[in-house]
Amino acid sequence: MQSISENMDFFTHLLDMMESELGKEYELVLHDLTKDYNHTIVDIRNGHITNRSIGDCGNNLGLEVLRGTIENGNRYNYITHTNDGKILRSSTMFMRDKDGKVVGSLCINKDITFSVSMERYLHQVNEYPLISADSKEEKNNNEVFVNNVGELMDYFLQEGLKNIGKQGREFTKEDKKQFIQFLDKKGAFIIAKSSERVCEFLGISKFTFYNYLDSVRKEEASDSLPSK
Repeated sequence: MQSISENMDFFTHLLDMMESELGKEYELVLHDLTKDYNHTIVDIRNGHITNRSIGDCGNNLGLEVLRGTIENGNRYNYITHTNDGKILRSSTMFMRDKDGKVVGSLCINKDITFSVSMERYLHQVNEYPLISADSKEEKNNNEVFVNNVGELMDYFLQEGLKNIGKQGREFTKEDKKQFIQFLDKKGAFIIAKSSERVCEFLGISKFTFYNYLDSVRKEEASDSLPSK
């Protein structure tokens, strides 16, 4: 497949069929990942589930695949959560062109919030313990659904703070480099003008930012070289 746009007629019919078969509890999302990341959604059905629409942005998983941090981003039948408290069972498949470049993704998000609440009720009635909501599977699939890349950057910045374990004003030089390295691995710098947000957030100049970024990438490349 060379591009999503060249195959839109096929994808439209595919999503028509899936929407008709699966029903209103399933959100179906088609991303064109060759577009500006702020506007990757080219088709979406039942967007009320994550409150997204055509023209909205991709999520953090797509950035990590584009960045190369995750080599194969395909994930099937995993749990995610929306900001407004919905529980989703999701699957994501990435599509590549003949050269192996990622060009798009197709995502399915089933809203299981009601069935989970019923499950909890039945377990309570039957006095049979539920598996903890903080299961390892859920922690390993922290996928974020947002409407624009500004919200996605806000998420990355807060996750970066959690990763360092300090507030930004307490950062040392090494903390700032580690913070930038964390964001880089997440694919944050694929987002247009993300470096400006980070410079403002850390209180550093663009010159310092690019020095730090170049330094951590060189260290990463050096660490990946086979030992002699």
